[in-house]
Parts: sequence; structure tokens; C-alpha cells
Amino acid sequence: MNPIGWGVVSTGTMAHLFCEDFPQVADANLRAVVSREKSRGEAFAQKYGFSTVYESVSAMVEDPAIDVVYIATPHALHKEQALCALEAGKAVVCEKPITVNAKDCAEVQAQAKKSGSYLMEAMWTYFLPPMKKAKAWVDEGRIGELIHVKADFGNPVPYDIHSRMYAAELGGGCLLDMGVYPVAIAHYFFEQEPVSIRAMGYFAANGVETEVSALLRYGPEAHYSAVLGCSFRARLGSSAVVSGTKGYIVIPNAFRCQECFLYEGNELIEHFVDPRITRGYDLQVKSVCSDLRAGKKMSDVVPFQASYGFQRTMDAIRQAVIAERTSG
Repeated sequence: MNPIGWGVVSTGTMAHLFCEDFPQVADANLRAVVSREKSRGEAFAQKYGFSTVYESVSAMVEDPAIDVVYIATPHALHKEQALCALEAGKAVVCEKPITVNAKDCAEVQAQAKKSGSYLMEAMWTYFLPPMKKAKAWVDEGRIGELIHVKADFGNPVPYDIHSRMYAAELGGGCLLDMGVYPVAIAHYFFEQEPVSIRAMGYFAANGVETEVSALLRYGPEAHYSAVLGCSFRARLGSSAVVSGTKGYIVIPNAFRCQECFLYEGNELIEHFVDPRITRGYDLQVKSVCSDLRAGKKMSDVVPFQASYGFQRTMDAIRQAVIAERTSG
């Protein structure tokens, strides 16, 4: 069985985190990296054991040793790079958010189907054992009927128009950068898109969101709800609370969780701790490799419907924030 060859697009922070966990994967190799700066690419390749450095995605996808292209560039570049790899018949794992809006997401997914190529958004949180344990508790009825989800993610990020996080042309703003996590967590538990959204927020001088608070309603007669937040202005708790008619679940540091707590009423019933030694990026790599060996074209963990749902929800939140700002 030949190892699955991975190519990495970017030498930024996410690419480093991804590659640091990669040695835990037994049936895959890091083959090539794309970097616009040759010296930076060579240093990255030497650190993680890549054999080849390319200056473009189009050059990488011509390499027959590459089976999967992992994209970790700024958000606004994802669509073009994913399309390039998919058109060449390569499998693609693209960092979250997979695109900057639902229209682009639909286009990328359509190309994957047309090319017969595998495509997955790298929502690593979905692969973490504490998140999976929390979902199992919900599915088993341990908290009764699921009623409410609260999730947020925020850290102070000083305003810098030249930084990726604020650059509008690169898909900057806290909604895409941080808000995708709370949106995905709500989707993970409710398994559907919201039926209505209310939101408000603050904006940087260049127009990108610096803070967003949203109320989402789900299900028949909007009977269920989620309160989600993201911020470049404040350190939020970055946790999730999943509440039902009998109890609730607390997931600290939810997007990178290592533990979760199950309560019945106010009594702690169960505490799950994940002993993993990695951040968890290796878990999604193992899942993708298993999918590819099974001939799958889509992940069961992060299916197309989920990624498209994230995008539609974030589009709607953005429009709600703009509408609230205009009316105010």
C-alpha cells in the first residue's frame, strides 16, 4: 500500500500547525509545498521533510506524486486554488472557511462533482474526541431534548489594515476568521441551517467586522436557538454550552477542545478527557486518507451540505449585521 502523497499550499501559521501533527499519520507523506518566496519555502520544506518546493498551485498539481492538496492560504484565495487542484483531478482539503460566500462554495463543490475529485473543508473541530463525545451524549438523550447552543470565539486583534485578519481583499474580518467556528458548532448539534437570524456588530475603519453577535433560530416554529459570537475586540470564553430539557454540556475551548462536561440539572454526571498529544489535525488527515482508500468523494464528517450551510449562515449573519447597522 503506497503512502498517500500530500501537497501543502502556504507556509503560514496554519500550515505549520498542520505539518507538526502530520508525523502521527502512518499511511501518508508530505511531498511538496507551495511558497511564493523560494527561501521561505525551502526552509519550510527542510523543517517538515518535503522533497519539493513549488511557486504555484498550478505547478504542484502537475506532480503525479501529489494525491491531496491541502490549502491553508488566506480565505479569498481558497476558491481559485481549490478549483485549480480539482480541475487537475487532485483531492482537496481546504482550510475553513472553504470560501468567502455560499456562491463560491457551490461553485467549488460543483467542480469537485464534475471532476470526480474528493473535497473536504478542514473543520478539524468536528474530528476532536470531546466534540464527538458531546454529540453522542446529545444523541443518546442524556440532556433531554436539545433546546439551545451557545458558542463564541474571540481574541483582541489590534487593527492593522496590512494584516491578513483585517485585509478586506483577503477575506478579513472576525466573521470568516473566527465566526465560522461557532457557526459550525451550532450546525454540528442542530444538523440543519437556521430558519431566522438576528445579528449586530461593530466594524473596523476599512469596513470588515470586528465583532459580531447573532441569535439563530432553528426547527419547526423556530423552537430551538443558538447564540453565537466572535470578536477581534475582546477575549471571549471560546467555549460552547449545549443545553436541553434535562441537563447541559460544557465544552471549554470548544474549537480545539480537550475535554467536556455533562450535567444533569446542576450536578456534574460525567467528565470526558481526551489524552491526545497532538492538536488534532492528524485526526482529520487520517479520516481523509481512509476516505480516499475507500474511494469516497466526500467526507461523512464534514459533508458538502455542512460546508454550504456554514457559508449560507455566515452570508445571512453578515446581511443581518449590515441591516442592523443601516437601520441604526
